[in-house]
Amino acid sequence: MTAMLPSRPPGEDHASPAGEVVDPDTVLTRPAVGAEPRVVSTLRLPQRRRGREIVAVLDPVRARPGTEALVHADQRVVEAAAERLTAYLQPGELVAATNDGRLRLRLRREDRDARPERLQAMAYHALEVLESLDHRADDGPAVLDLGVGWAPVTRSQDAHQALAHAASAAAESVRQRDLQPRQEGHHLRVRRPRIDRWSTGNQVLVATVGAVVVPYLALVALSLVGLDLSGVLYWAIVGSLAMTAGMIWAETSHALDPPRPSGRAGERPRATAVIAAYLPNEADTILETVEHFLSLPDRDRDGSGGLQVVLAYNTPFPLAVEDELARLGEQHEDLVVLKVPDSTSKAQNVNAALHVADGELIGIFDADHHPMPGAFDRAWQWLGDPDDPADVVQGHCVIRNGETGWLARLVAVEFEQIYAVAHPGRAALSGFGIFGGSNGFWRASALERIRLRGSFLTEDIEASMRVLGAGGRIVNDPGLLSRELAPETPEALWKQRMRWAQGWFQVSLRHLGPILRSPRLSLRQKVGATYLLGWREVYPWMSILTWPLLGFLVWRDGGLDLSSPLFLLITLLVTVSGPLQTLAAYRLATPEIRRHRHWFLRAALMNLLFYTEAKNLVNRVAQLKQLRGEHQWVVTPRTAGGDA
Repeated sequence: MTAMLPSRPPGEDHASPAGEVVDPDTVLTRPAVGAEPRVVSTLRLPQRRRGREIVAVLDPVRARPGTEALVHADQRVVEAAAERLTAYLQPGELVAATNDGRLRLRLRREDRDARPERLQAMAYHALEVLESLDHRADDGPAVLDLGVGWAPVTRSQDAHQALAHAASAAAESVRQRDLQPRQEGHHLRVRRPRIDRWSTGNQVLVATVGAVVVPYLALVALSLVGLDLSGVLYWAIVGSLAMTAGMIWAETSHALDPPRPSGRAGERPRATAVIAAYLPNEADTILETVEHFLSLPDRDRDGSGGLQVVLAYNTPFPLAVEDELARLGEQHEDLVVLKVPDSTSKAQNVNAALHVADGELIGIFDADHHPMPGAFDRAWQWLGDPDDPADVVQGHCVIRNGETGWLARLVAVEFEQIYAVAHPGRAALSGFGIFGGSNGFWRASALERIRLRGSFLTEDIEASMRVLGAGGRIVNDPGLLSRELAPETPEALWKQRMRWAQGWFQVSLRHLGPILRSPRLSLRQKVGATYLLGWREVYPWMSILTWPLLGFLVWRDGGLDLSSPLFLLITLLVTVSGPLQTLAAYRLATPEIRRHRHWFLRAALMNLLFYTEAKNLVNRVAQLKQLRGEHQWVVTPRTAGGDA
C-alpha cells in the first residue's frame, strides 16, 4: 500500500546543510558510506531546554523464524540509512548511526504530548530505507521490526537523560512489534487508579442517576435565576434523535444491496491464516478451531497457492493443550504453532506471526472463529482486483452458539444488525469500511507497515483509522462469513462491551482530529468519520437528557403535554428506527440465523425495553473509566460451542 509510506522527495541523495549525519556528542561529516568520519566540532548537549526538541532512538531488528533471538541491523546498513534519512530533516535537526546498530535523532517537537506524528513519519521513512538496503535472503525470511522510542528535552531532563529514556522506550517498542513511538521518563505522570467493584459501581451511578439528577437540578437552578434553557435542550435532543434515526435509515437503505467482488483478481497467491489466542481463556476452543482451519479446502492447492495456518498464542503458565498443539504442528507442515513468550496482547501475537507468515494475503481470526470454505479466495477478489484493489476486507461475523441461551440469541441478532446492515451500510454511505478484529483479510505488505497496537483496547479500530488516514482502502463484504461464539453470561458480555466501548473512545480521542485534518480524505469520508468517532461518543449522553428535561417540564408546568412533538418524535424513533434495522437484519441475515424468526422478534422487543439503553450506559461508563485512567484489558471467556 504505497500511500502508507510517503514517497522519497526529490534530491534525497544530496543532503542539505541541515541534513548532516550527526552523533549526539560530536558532529560528523561522512564523505561516503563506509569512509572514516571526520570530526568537525564538538556539540555540547544543552542542559537547559532550548526550543522544543525531542530525542529519539530507532532500533531496527529482525527475528529469525522459530527463534526468539533478535538480530540487529548491520552497522554499514544503518550508516547508509542515516545518510538517506538526512533528506527528511528540517534545519537544525540531527540524525546519527550508533556503534550498536541503532539510529539516534534530534527533532523539533511540533506535536502535542504523546502524539509525535512527525516521528512516526520518520520511522516509516527509516523502515523503507532500511528494507531497501538490508537484503538478507541467505538468512531466510524475516520481517524487519523497528523499535521507536522518544523523550522530550526539558528543563528537568537534559538530552543525555532523554536519550536514556528514549532507548528504554525503543526496547519496549521492539517487544510490542508495532512500530509505535513510545516514551518513558520521570517527566511522565502515570495514573494507576484502584479498580474494583466499588469504583465500577460509582461510575454506573454517575452515568445513570448522576446523568439525570445533575442536569435536572441545573435546569431548575438556572430557571430560578431567570434563565430557562429547556427550549435549547429540547431542540438539541430533538436534533440528536432525528440525526441518529436518519443515520439508521440511511445505513439500512445502503445495506440492502450488498457489495460483491468483481471477480477480476484471478487465481489467488499463497495465503496465511493468523489465529491469535490467549490460551488460559481459550484452551477449550483452540483445538476445535485449528482443526477447522486444517480441514478447509483452501489448503488443497498446487503451486504458489495454498494456506498456511499460524497459531500465535501466549499463556502465563504451561498448559496441557500446548503439547497437543505441538503434535499437530509436527503432523502438518502448513501449521505453525508459535508461542509468543513476551506477549501480553492480541496485537503482539499478530505482530509476532508476521515473522513466520509467508502468504501475500493474511487473514486474522480470534481463537473461536470458523471461516467459511473459500473465504481466502473471495477475499483475494477484493485485494487483488487490478482496477480497484483494497488493502483490507472485513467479512461478516456470525454467531454459531445461539441455541445455548437467550443472551446468545440476542447477540446473534445484534451481530446480524452490525455485520449485515450497519457496517456494509456505513461503508457504502461514508466511503470507507473498518477492520473488526477478526475475519479481516489484509494485504501482507499493508499489515507489515500498519501493525496492530496493543496500547489500544480496540487495536482493530485503531489500525483501521491509520489505514484510512494513510489513504488506504478498507471494504466490507457481508458475504464473507466466519462463525464465532457469543458470550453466554451477562458478566462476560458486560466485560466484552466495556472493552469495546472504552477502546472506541480511545481511538476517537486519538484519531478524530488527525483524520479531519488529513488532506487524503474526501469531505464525505470526514463526515462519516465524525459520525463514527465523534457522534457515537456524544449520543449516549444526549439520549439520557430526555429524562431530566421531562422532569423539569413537569416541575415548571405542573404536568406534561403528551401530545407534544417531543413525545411524537421519541415514539417515532423508538418504534420505527430500531425495528426497521431489525427487519433489514432479518432480510440480510445468514440462513442459519434467519430461520429463527422468533429470535428477531424477541430481540426487537428487548431493544425497545432495555438493551439499547444498556449499551448507551456501557458507553458512558467506558468514557468515565478512560478519563479516570483505567486501562485494564479483560478477555472474553470462551467455551466450546456447536453450530446454531
